[in-house]
Amino acid sequence: FALPPGSKKAPSGWGGSVRTEQSEPGENLVDYVKSLHEGWTEEIFTVLDATPPESVEQRDLYDRYPEVFRGWTDGNVALMGDAVHAMMPNLGQGGCQAIEDAYVLTESLAACKTTEKIPDALKEYYNKRIVRTSIVQFLSRLASDLIINAFDTPWSPHDDLGKSWKSYLTFFWKPLLQYIIFPFQFAYLYSYYPTGSMGDLPAELEQRWKAQHKIGAEEAFDRVAKQGQKTGGPSFFQKAADSGASSASPDTVLQAPKEDN
Repeated sequence: FALPPGSKKAPSGWGGSVRTEQSEPGENLVDYVKSLHEGWTEEIFTVLDATPPESVEQRDLYDRYPEVFRGWTDGNVALMGDAVHAMMPNLGQGGCQAIEDAYVLTESLAACKTTEKIPDALKEYYNKRIVRTSIVQFLSRLASDLIINAFDTPWSPHDDLGKSWKSYLTFFWKPLLQYIIFPFQFAYLYSYYPTGSMGDLPAELEQRWKAQHKIGAEEAFDRVAKQGQKTGGPSFFQKAADSGASSASPDTVLQAPKEDN
C-alpha cells in the first residue's frame, strides 16, 4: 500500500514467524484491507472475506535517489538495474532500464580493446546512462506520489463512489493526463532505440497483426455460430460459489464459507 515502513504489519507467513514491528499483533489485517476498498464491487469483498487474516502481508516499496555524485563503478566492477537505480513500479520501468543498462554496458565493453581500459569503459557506461535513468526514476516517483496522495476514485454522475475532493480532482485531471502528460511521458520512455529508428516497421507489424487477429476472430465467430458458445455461462464468482456449495473441501478462497463477525 506504499505506507511508511512499520505502519501496518501482518504475520510474515514464512516459517510461522511474526514480525516484531507489528504494533497490534492481534489486528485483523483483512478488515484493514476491506476499509481501503469501501464502495468497490462486491466481488472484492467476496475474496477478502474468504482470506485468512494471517496470510495478509505488507510488501513495502523502496526506490533510490539518483547516484549523481558517487557513480556506479569501482575499478573493474559496475552496478546496473535495481542495484543502483531502483524505482517505483508504477511505470513498469525497472526491468526495462536494466535491459538498457545491459545494452550500453555491452556496447562500452565491446569497444574496449585492453583490460587496462575497462575502468574507463565502465565510467563511460555510467556517463551514458545516468541522465536517462534519473529522469525515469523521477517520473516513476512522481506517478507513485500522484496515485497514492493525489488521486482517488474519479467522480462519476452514474454512481456515488467518488465524492471526495480528490475524486473531483481526478475527474478533471483525466483529459490532461490522457492527451498531454501521458503522451509526453511515454514518448520519452519509448524514445530509446540505440540501433537507430525502426522507420515503418512498427506500423507494418501493427497492420500484419491486425490482419492475422481478424482472421482468427472471424474463425472463432463462425465456429461459435455453428457449434454454440461452449464457454458461455455464469461468471467466475458464481461458478466458484456453486462449486463450493457442492464440495465438502473448498479448492479456492472463493469457495470457503464466510464467518459472521
